[in-house]
Amino acid sequence: MFGDTAYLESLYNNRAAIPNFQDYVDRWTDNSSGICRSLKDQCERDLPYGDDLLETMDVYTPSAPPSAMLMFVHGGYWRSLDKSQHAFVARPFVDRGVAVAVINYSLCPQISMQKLVLQVMSAGAYLYRNANDFKVPKKRLFVAGHSAGGHLAAMALSCEWPNFSKGLPKKIFQSGFSISGLYDLRILTKISSINKDLRMSDTDAAMLSPALMSSPQGARLSIAVGGKELGGFKDQHRLIAQSWSSSIGLDVPCPMDNHFSILETFADPNSELFGAAMQMFE
Repeated sequence: MFGDTAYLESLYNNRAAIPNFQDYVDRWTDNSSGICRSLKDQCERDLPYGDDLLETMDVYTPSAPPSAMLMFVHGGYWRSLDKSQHAFVARPFVDRGVAVAVINYSLCPQISMQKLVLQVMSAGAYLYRNANDFKVPKKRLFVAGHSAGGHLAAMALSCEWPNFSKGLPKKIFQSGFSISGLYDLRILTKISSINKDLRMSDTDAAMLSPALMSSPQGARLSIAVGGKELGGFKDQHRLIAQSWSSSIGLDVPCPMDNHFSILETFADPNSELFGAAMQMFE
């Protein structure tokens, strides 16, 4: 059964499982447009962190000097969506004194998965090196992501930063939060509808799988998955909880959420999930 493409699709194809998924994306886009307008005096848009046109970020800052900065990485199976649709995530954190950098990265298949991961690491390095410009202490950087962004957040915690770029410390992000993330990418190479864009070999997938890496030292990853998510994402959640057991922070139950609604729950200041995210900064 593991090799049955239709079965694997049923485990990982969120858009097929949630017919109204576009309603969520449209709502994110509309809400983000409104927040961009309301925070226009507290936002620096399209800051470049690399040479590629999509290596940019939008940084939202509170009116007072921020207590911390969160780098947020959007999802979309590494091949779709944009930072402009995710500004809504920043608002509740900014309201509580945390700056938020919502980043873009180039998308597959225009770029390889390896290069995409390196772009996200470049964004982290940029924030570390320029933290003072945002009035953020260098030791107060954190990372979070949703779905594919959850994978990239975990990769940022795993990164060997001094090997990535000279002059960087062993740890850039103090801790992270992954919402409905993917951690063992090997199974995705068996799903043609996904891997036709990602173009990963088995070797690529193994190299880019946080669940196959040593858990990060001195940093904790909190995790969440929706109770109404597909089985594949629940499997991925269990994998990282087991393989990184010594580095897992909070494991937040979200029994009523699907793969898309959980991101709205993350950005809901009254939710348990948002409260758990705020604990990162304590």
